[in-house]
Amino acid sequence: MATMKFKPTTPSRRHMTVPSFEELTKFTPEKSLVRIKKKHAGRNSYGRITVRHQGGGNKLKYRIIDFKRSDASAHKVIGVEYDPNRTAYIALLQDEAGKKSYIIAPVGVTDGDVLYSGAEVDIKPGNTLPLANIPLGTFIHNIELNPGKGAQLVRSAGAQAQLMSKENDLALVRLPSGEMRYIQLKCTATIGQVSNIEHDTIKIGKAGKKRHMGIRPTVRGSVMNPCDHPHGGGEGKAPIGHPGPMTPWGKPAMGYKTRDRKARTNKFIVKRRNSK
Repeated sequence: MATMKFKPTTPSRRHMTVPSFEELTKFTPEKSLVRIKKKHAGRNSYGRITVRHQGGGNKLKYRIIDFKRSDASAHKVIGVEYDPNRTAYIALLQDEAGKKSYIIAPVGVTDGDVLYSGAEVDIKPGNTLPLANIPLGTFIHNIELNPGKGAQLVRSAGAQAQLMSKENDLALVRLPSGEMRYIQLKCTATIGQVSNIEHDTIKIGKAGKKRHMGIRPTVRGSVMNPCDHPHGGGEGKAPIGHPGPMTPWGKPAMGYKTRDRKARTNKFIVKRRNSK
């Protein structure tokens, strides 16, 4: 993927970059695979804001993605599309009976490719098979956590995990975060890396583009009053007055672990992300 830059006709255009979308081959979604997506602007059923900085933005329709890949028949790629609901591109597949479905598009998959899912399929980008049948060292994405539930891990743009070892009924997988985790060998994964590799290099450029994405402005805590934020108050620019940054509710904002120490799945995590 390449990115496009602009002539600096305005301050916001000077550093703004956008994807070139050169991998895309289809530019309108499949009508049978889209659903209306309602907006809630971060409010719960009582109308109270429970997630800040959300609201506005362009209208979106949700594309139904097949994360299970349970159909073993041959599927031909008939288009690669942009999906406003995720960072990765999506691929439209059609089986021999004419049924269509969307999947997360891997790198290198384009129109005309034929993809399969099953225990005995080739180790080729876009094919889905159980971890038990994938060779060690293979880069994978779209990984299941529970057999038959559908892929839950490694689905964002440019992400890939690596199959490190197999022990008994478990596979040791290194995730993009650096976490090392055991996953059941019966769980499926897709070969290859998720598309749109250079997504993290895109520079938004201007505030209006962020508003189009449905993200509202964020006010710094240091400019608030003490009753509104732990960083607030003081004469002029004042230090935050705490050992480290705090959330508006007084919790540590950086490095504070929120995972349940008694979580049932802790035994499957060999190495936590960011651990030394």
